Amino acid sequence: METGHEIREAIARRDRSAEEVTRAALDAIGRVEPSLRAYITLLPERALAKAREVDAKIAKGEPVGKLAGVPTAVKDLFCLKDALTTCGSKILANFKPPFSSTVVERLDSADAVIVGKTNMDEFAMGSSCENSAFFPTRNPYDLEGVPGGSSGGSASTVGARSVPLAVGTDTGGSIREPASFCNIVGVKPTYGRVSRYGMIAFASSLDQAGPMTADVRDAADLLGAIAGFDPMDSTSVDVPVPDYGVGLRDDLKGVRIGIVRDFEDSIAVDPKMAKLYKDAYEDLRKLGATFVDVTLPHAKYGLATYYLIAPAECSSNLARYDGTRYGVRVDGDADVYAMFDKTRTAGFGDEVKRRIVLGTYALCSGYYDAYYVRAQKVRTLMKHDFDTAFAACDVIACPAVSCPPFELGAKSDPVAMYLMDYFTIPMSLAGIPAMSVPGGFVDGLPVGLQICAPAFEEARMLAVAHAYEQATRHAAKLQPVVS
Repeated sequence: METGHEIREAIARRDRSAEEVTRAALDAIGRVEPSLRAYITLLPERALAKAREVDAKIAKGEPVGKLAGVPTAVKDLFCLKDALTTCGSKILANFKPPFSSTVVERLDSADAVIVGKTNMDEFAMGSSCENSAFFPTRNPYDLEGVPGGSSGGSASTVGARSVPLAVGTDTGGSIREPASFCNIVGVKPTYGRVSRYGMIAFASSLDQAGPMTADVRDAADLLGAIAGFDPMDSTSVDVPVPDYGVGLRDDLKGVRIGIVRDFEDSIAVDPKMAKLYKDAYEDLRKLGATFVDVTLPHAKYGLATYYLIAPAECSSNLARYDGTRYGVRVDGDADVYAMFDKTRTAGFGDEVKRRIVLGTYALCSGYYDAYYVRAQKVRTLMKHDFDTAFAACDVIACPAVSCPPFELGAKSDPVAMYLMDYFTIPMSLAGIPAMSVPGGFVDGLPVGLQICAPAFEEARMLAVAHAYEQATRHAAKLQPVVS
């Protein structure tokens, strides 16, 4: 399938109809879905109705949105009115919200065609999309491999070229890691840039929605459509949203790129990965960039800090799932407390239970100051590290992941899975924008390059990524094994 901007332009010229494009996308999904299992719920009737609405507007000469007629998938934690919204969990297996999230509403306003809700690690807790309560999703470049997580379904369907656009969420790397594994572009915006209203929460001070797309221009267009202040979200920030597509560039002359030497030492243990990133930095240099060594001295505490803050917020957020108001209920034999216990025992998977226990412990009286409060202090130091680094450079380039996609079931140890987020967590804790762009291949499998920028400087980050993408064309060098 073409990129989103190619589809939009073809529809605007009336070379193709939105309905024709939508049917082609649904057919493509149907061909690969038995192998990939990227979707929890498909919405063909809704999609075709929206496509016909776009075609009718164009036929009448009426203005259409910036994503008019482009097939789009959304992660299954965005509320979509009257459609199943499960968050990959049994406890919400029958939940149909009575309203749509702001992200969904903005996609509708932009005339995007939502084709379905994608699979994910349960409540966005995981790095492989193996923690879904329903089924694992597979990597379109290796059907025995994981697509990354937690936004694995969104990454897989875009990587398979079934749809050009998808929306995921990133708490500690859940957009960037699957984008890296699936040879696509994934953007985690600044915290507060995209509304969280109607987005089922995991860790409220970290969760952020963002684009997962075929190329950087699509990411710029999609981010522009969903970003912006929302009074319905208390964490939304009222900062103007620029036209991200206008600033995309083809060279990096005059751009100062920070290289994090703390990270380079960590990636050096794998010679193949170290070479890939060394080559990526050389490609940036050839485009005219100058390099600046920067340090993030507190990044090494990122994992420990994240796995105190995120589980603590998860413990608080998931307390609402008790079988009383919505979702699955398992009746108790004795009283309401037995119902709570049985519902949560049956409804939550092992990883979710693990994080609830960790978070509840960290918030307990006597431990709160020693763990949660101290972790928040380290988080502040980490933000200061980035502020200091960006005083010397415009953007930072660094690894997105520590390895190429691994086989399903290969990382059964929770700690080994948590380590997958080593390079992405610091940016999440600092709340700054970061993205993964295809950076090359290791053992024939895709690996992403991470680029990050100061808060609300997504335009700067996207401009650098676009120049790198246009010069290297890594995404076009490897075709998915399903189509």
